[in-house]
This record gives sequence, C-alpha cells and structure tokens, in this order.
Amino acid sequence: MKRANYLPIEWLGDRVRILDQTKLPRQEVYLELSDAQSIASAIKELKVRGAPAIGVIGAYGVALGALGIETRAIAEFHKKLGDVIQTITATRPTARNLFRMLERMEQVADAGSSVDGIKKALVEEAIKIHTEEAEATRKLSEFGAELIKDGFTVLTHCNTGPLATTGYGTALGVIIHAFEQGKKIKVLATETRPLLQGARLTAWELKQAGIPFNLITDSMAGYFMKQGEINGVIVGADRIAGNGDTANKIGTYNLAVLAKEHRIPFYVAAPTTTIDLGLKTGAEIPIEQRSQHEVTHIQGVAIAPTGTSVQNPAFDVTPNKYITAIITEGGIIKPPYGEGIKSICK
Repeated sequence: MKRANYLPIEWLGDRVRILDQTKLPRQEVYLELSDAQSIASAIKELKVRGAPAIGVIGAYGVALGALGIETRAIAEFHKKLGDVIQTITATRPTARNLFRMLERMEQVADAGSSVDGIKKALVEEAIKIHTEEAEATRKLSEFGAELIKDGFTVLTHCNTGPLATTGYGTALGVIIHAFEQGKKIKVLATETRPLLQGARLTAWELKQAGIPFNLITDSMAGYFMKQGEINGVIVGADRIAGNGDTANKIGTYNLAVLAKEHRIPFYVAAPTTTIDLGLKTGAEIPIEQRSQHEVTHIQGVAIAPTGTSVQNPAFDVTPNKYITAIITEGGIIKPPYGEGIKSICK
C-alpha cells in the first residue's frame, strides 16, 4: 500500500512543516511552525484539520512549547508547560484524538526528572504518536477495503484522506486501498458545506490518487441513493462514544438516515484513538460551534445579506443504530457496538 506523495505534517527537528489546507486546491502552500501558539492558531484556523492530524500536530505543539521554555527549574517548567497544553487544549473541542494525545504528552512530562530529559522525551513521544497514527490508518484501510467490492460506487463526506490523518486516511484511505487492489470503483464526494472540505480537499486527493469520482452537492445524496447508484457510504469520525454513536462533520447524520432508508451499508472508519470510553452515548459528545462567517461567506465572498443570523455546528452525532460497521486498526466492529468497542480497546 503506497503512502501519498505529499506530507501534510513533517517534523523537522525544531519546527513542524505543514501543508496549509485552507489554500487547497488552488495553491500548495507549506508553512513552518516553530512554537505552540502558531500550532494552536493553525488548528483553530483549519490549516491543519481532521481528528488524527489534529492529535499529531497537537503533540508536536506541546513538544515545541517545551523546547521554548527557558528555565532549568523543574517546578517552573511544569507550570509553563501546563500553560502550553491548555493553549492547545482550547483550540477545538470535539475531536477525541487531540485530548488523548495531549494526555499522553502530559504523562511523559510528569514522569521526567529533569528539564532537559523531559524536553527530549516529549519530542520522542510526539514522533512516536505521529508514527503510530499513520500505522493505524494503514491497518484500518486494509481492513476496510475488504468491505468495498469490485464495481462499487461509494459515497463519502468531508475529507478523510492523508490530509486529515497524516497517514493513509480513514474513510478515504479505505477507498484508496480498495482502488489499489485493482477494484473498479467510483466515488461520489459531497462538497461538504459550509467549508467545502469535500470539494476542495477530497476531490484534490482523489485526483492525486487517480480514482474516478464525481463531486455532488450535499443535498443530492438522497437522489443518487433512490436511483440505486450508491452501493455504500463510508465516513470518518471525530469522536466515538462507548456505545458506538459517532460524531462527524455536520451532514453525516443526514446521510446515515438516508442510507438506512435505502438499505445501503453505512460504514465509519476511525483509529481507536478516536474512541472515548468515558462517554456512554453520543449525547455526551461536545459539539463545536464555529463562526457565522463560515456560512455567510465562501472564500471571503459574501453569499448572504449582511447581518444574517446563523447557526453553525461543525459536527453532528449519528446514533449507532444507523451504522453498519465501525472500521478500526484493530479490526471491524459490528453490533452490538458496546461489546465490540471494549474488546478492541482493552
């Protein structure tokens, strides 16, 4: 299985190089970030996005923040590092991967006995997290590809490829691997309003991979399902509760309901770092509310009257009853999800 020929996140020893996702597909712009605050801003501004990628860049942000602390007093170092971690924690609330990786980094710091030793250990842990997340997406892509049959047309939502994961991808990784197996597949990619991650990013990645696809507006999905043109839906996730309810990009719930009505399998692909066993159901998942400007403007151009009132939840929750299977690096989980998730995560 081939990795993408572009690196969304790359560690350069004392800084991180990222592919700015806000500039795609018109420009491939790489940014070099050397401190925690610039990492936090990149996450908030969606220059880096996608649950696994946010976790990875968050870990690098902690490492860079630690490298920038100029004290040899261990107590003062821990206090300043706590401020760094809090800055990154406050960026985006929904994706579980970010908080899981920050917890790992904090545990590494707490185990250290010297400032220099902690700094070195934090860099090593961030690199390890990056490697592990990439490997997890490779494995889950291989598992999930077995669900995609030759000749299938698959619908996907938002962006879940290497850009969103720094590895092989989750939902899009499954699709890419199925294609690399020689299966003749076609993709319907939703544009994914309001920020058009499907139109800007998924379409770009599908072109990079040479996979046949058509771009559709979000509201066209039901039409193609009713026409019998879709064989399966596969999406990613930003957080999965202990019972298998999943939070993903806004509009995913609509697709799940439509898929069930039309008897189309609906798959969720995500690494186990996205699973939050501390939450019993999806009702407990925090939903990020984003700027009104994202809805009233496209690429800086106003599409609504000035002063229009807007609601802009970035995610919705799909109850487990609509999900056919959850694809992880540990295997494919099928109902009942509570038991399967605990088995995979033990």
